[in-house]
Amino acid sequence: MDRTRFFVRVASIYALIGAFLGSHMAGGGGLQLSAIHAHILVVGWLSLFAFAIYYRVFNIPKESKLSKVHVWSSFFGVLGLTAGMWLYYTQPIEGMRAFNTVFFIVGGTVLLIAFVVFAIMAFVHGKHISEDAQ
Repeated sequence: MDRTRFFVRVASIYALIGAFLGSHMAGGGGLQLSAIHAHILVVGWLSLFAFAIYYRVFNIPKESKLSKVHVWSSFFGVLGLTAGMWLYYTQPIEGMRAFNTVFFIVGGTVLLIAFVVFAIMAFVHGKHISEDAQ
């Protein structure tokens, strides 16, 4: 899998959703979804795009198990956090409050794991992270 392409494509979807949600709030005059909008843009668009740049700029081995864990935990963490946040704040289905809360918490926890794995990778694959030409 091309990690850079994957992250850029997924980030572009979050950018589109975030921009649409921002336009919707601006047009409707309500800011009830501003926390969701901000998280979609920050963790969905900016973080995933930054991860794409990381994999493009630095020669992190494709067979790295840490890299695989990072990519998939980032993907599912962002999805879980943002969808869970939307479910939690909007409560679109009656009687699902506990499920929505758990969805939100699990998504955020998986995303936290992704960031921990990223920090670990910065040290494990540190020899690949340099200003010098590789």
